[in-house]
Amino acid sequence: MKAYITIDQERCKSCGLCIEFCPKDAIVISDKLNLKGYFVAEFKEKPQAECTGCATCAIVCPDVAIEVYKS
Repeated sequence: MKAYITIDQERCKSCGLCIEFCPKDAIVISDKLNLKGYFVAEFKEKPQAECTGCATCAIVCPDVAIEVYKS
């Protein structure tokens, strides 16, 4: 099953929990700043990322900034 995530850039505070807990290393800290001045997390685009849709990133996100989609 293929999956992907979206990250609400304005809610992200760059805590890094999603990166630390992602079993596929599909999330990185980008070089983009949000309005609060944080370098936000972003989903690696294909073919680098192979998201399984486990939703661990969304569960550990303290800011509820991640949504998981399965196709």
